[in-house]
Amino acid sequence: MPAIALIGLYLLVVFAPLGLAVAGGWPPRPVLDELAAGAGLVAFAILLAEFLLSGRFRAVSGRVGMDVTMRFHQLLARTALALAVVHPFLYTLPFNRPLPYDPTRQLTLTFEGEGLVTGVLAFLLLPSLVILSIGRDKLPFRYETWRFLHGMGALAVAGLVYLHAVEAGRYSQDWMLRWFWSGLLGLAVVSLLVVYVVKPLLQLRRKWHVSAVRQVAERTWELAIAPDGHEGLDYRAGQFVWLNVGHSPFSLNENPFSICSAPGDGREVRFLIKELGDFTSSLSRVRTGTQVHLDGPHGHLTLEGRAAPGIAFIAGGVGIAPMFSLLGQLVLEADTRPTVLVYGNRAADQIALGDKLARLRRVHKTQVVQVLSDPPADWSGEVGIIDAARIRALFGEEQYRDWLFVLCGPPAMMEIVEDTLIGIGVAPRNILAERFHYD
Repeated sequence: MPAIALIGLYLLVVFAPLGLAVAGGWPPRPVLDELAAGAGLVAFAILLAEFLLSGRFRAVSGRVGMDVTMRFHQLLARTALALAVVHPFLYTLPFNRPLPYDPTRQLTLTFEGEGLVTGVLAFLLLPSLVILSIGRDKLPFRYETWRFLHGMGALAVAGLVYLHAVEAGRYSQDWMLRWFWSGLLGLAVVSLLVVYVVKPLLQLRRKWHVSAVRQVAERTWELAIAPDGHEGLDYRAGQFVWLNVGHSPFSLNENPFSICSAPGDGREVRFLIKELGDFTSSLSRVRTGTQVHLDGPHGHLTLEGRAAPGIAFIAGGVGIAPMFSLLGQLVLEADTRPTVLVYGNRAADQIALGDKLARLRRVHKTQVVQVLSDPPADWSGEVGIIDAARIRALFGEEQYRDWLFVLCGPPAMMEIVEDTLIGIGVAPRNILAERFHYD
């Protein structure tokens, strides 16, 4: 399904409750009360649609891009929160038990305990869910724990809001809207079952094992995996997978890592991983032969269909991983377009796979610009950081306006680079970016 069709379908789902409420033919209430009801209806629809915007469904992220999908997920969660927060405060009608002469509940709000309690619980839980997501890097527990709590918390909020809607909601008394909510909630549950049950079951049929692991820079490792009795992974250069090393496929111990090998390199798949905590801090203890499961490929940081006259790759730290994959495939395909690789680190011992960088210079004639903020005395490369001034100095000339720019690295660097490129005249459609961190 094309991206524009997906967006249209999403808007249809989100605003369908308003249409169904109008179609029910209920007598009107005061304007603020109708706005309150509308805010609640749209907020609930957004919340249920969020389950399909988790980035784990290629039918969605493969069309609009992982970066767009996750930013959309983030923005809409906050939108749903804002609508949910104002929802109860816009009502002007009094709380009371249903009046015998008011069967359409035009004059009062519900006073029934179940409808109110579930609404209050959801009202308290939803902000907690969003705030914990925004500040997850500062939480005192592992990513896997947060991920479990996030999924279960979202499902709990959805269930509470469903009960609130069908018990206390005026418009959700109509059978059409009630069935609409039931269908969306069922779809949300199915999406979780697909991620946590169906996909792990499929992974049991396509096992992998660690074929090699070696340290390639300070706190940075190259991990290679090979398929057990199957053809391997059909992926495109620049994509990533959810990797589970040494655990059951039903375990939550999986993390997203970019592939640094090229599809044309063979069945073995390699990753460049930096020690940042959780699983990554145990890489030195991973042994060859360890069982591996993966979900993928995912991601939209690919060059297929891009006919730009030249390509610039801008990476910070471990963001170099997908660049090795993309450039490696260009070498294998004998692509003759000019390429520039800008690679930033703090220190020289953080530069990963220096032999590959040298080969890119020698074989593909890639212009490699290495930038260190804390260089050694004998450093001959660039000094500083990848900032706006450096991007303008490297790509400010007219000839680069139509190039394709591929970005991966720390969020702050990517924001600066993207804004600077747009400022010097590069069209947004010519900028590919993928993030693994969303504030």
